[in-house]
Amino acid sequence: MSDLALPLRQTAPWLTEARAMLALSWPLVLTNVAQNAMTATDVMMMGHLGPDALAAGALGSNLYMAVLIFGIGVMAAVPPMISIELGRNRHAVRELRRTVRQGFWAAVTLVGPMWLFLWQAEAILRAMGQDAALAKAAASYVRTLQWGLLPFFLFLVLRGFVASLQRPFAAFVVVLLAVGFNALANWCLMFGRLGFPALGLPGSGLATTLSSALMMLGLGLVVSVDRRFRRYRLFGRFWVADWPRFWAFWRMGLPIGTTLAFEVVIFNGAAFLMGLIGPASLAAHAIAIQIASLTFMVPMGIGQAATVRVGRAFGAGDRDGVSRAGTTALALGIGFMALTALVMLFAPQWLVVPFLDIEKPGAAEVAALAASFLLYAAIFQIADGAQVVGSCLLRGLGDTRVPMLFAGLGYWAIGLPLSVALGFFTPLAGIGIWIGLAIALAIVAVLMLGRWRARDRLGLVTTP
Repeated sequence: MSDLALPLRQTAPWLTEARAMLALSWPLVLTNVAQNAMTATDVMMMGHLGPDALAAGALGSNLYMAVLIFGIGVMAAVPPMISIELGRNRHAVRELRRTVRQGFWAAVTLVGPMWLFLWQAEAILRAMGQDAALAKAAASYVRTLQWGLLPFFLFLVLRGFVASLQRPFAAFVVVLLAVGFNALANWCLMFGRLGFPALGLPGSGLATTLSSALMMLGLGLVVSVDRRFRRYRLFGRFWVADWPRFWAFWRMGLPIGTTLAFEVVIFNGAAFLMGLIGPASLAAHAIAIQIASLTFMVPMGIGQAATVRVGRAFGAGDRDGVSRAGTTALALGIGFMALTALVMLFAPQWLVVPFLDIEKPGAAEVAALAASFLLYAAIFQIADGAQVVGSCLLRGLGDTRVPMLFAGLGYWAIGLPLSVALGFFTPLAGIGIWIGLAIALAIVAVLMLGRWRARDRLGLVTTP
């Protein structure tokens, strides 16, 4: 064997893993970006209704996101459960169908309490000390938006299924079509175009609900007719119970949902804190967090791909495969976020401009505040990428409970009190809130990556 052959043989598995990770992650990333683009479209169009409408929409959206994200986390049990099963038996069919079915059951179980909670949006926001007029406007938006929860959760179950089969492109196409539909529906229903009534904020909520239904129906049609998916007969005998798998789904999904809720709700809480500072700070925060959320979609998509790749290697008992998948995902996710941090540091004004009609009263103040917030968003970009990829890696090992505790500690025991202290007891105001968020993300990232590195010593990588 030549001196060159051995290094090439050692490098080949890493190159294979990198290609597989990229092939799986880019449709997931684009799907996440497209889904986020729907929300960004809503925020942009709200901005053209005026700063007060944008502030009210931010309040309503953040309350809605508090329950939506929990549900997204619960539905995220689908990819690791299916991937681990495929690692054990790559020809599994019945087990995959039953996992998808129990995901549907979990979605139906979740939405009832969520609908009841969101219907009380105005009372909840006023109890939080928000402006009465803004709370009323926000509630009108939420009451049309909330009905999209069920179709969106069902779509997520189907998306998790196609991603676990390493064929996520179908979901991307469906979401891309929904983005265009959502933009058109917003334009028509918010501003009264093409003969539709001008509904304002409630029109935006209705547009998103219709778009969610379109995504569910579109992907449902794909898995029913595409030969790569139809053999699983996902919708057959939907009423048949599989109680052991149902409870296994909740044991996996409930900690994931709680972990995501801990993270996202603190950002939503930051929006409510901004509302106490003033409408301009709240509107600026809505813009800055939307931009940060858009960049976050990339490491999140890489992490979702890593869950599948790690889960398959874990299910097959392949320790080296687990390590390669994790290292590759971390390099891709953190590397991308380092690049976006540079853009936020050196060109924040360019990112803010599309969200505002600068001629509107108060828009210039909002733009300046949003640009200042982005400077601090740049600081936590790397930590944000590291923590989301790290949590997804652990999810691929079926490890969800301890990461949930890490999130609770970092975001709620440390991050939230620090944001309140810096925002209301120092001259930093809104900037202080963003500093608290950045520190929380850094703490959680260190904890997640520390657990991942200690996976062998902790006994996490064993044949399941």
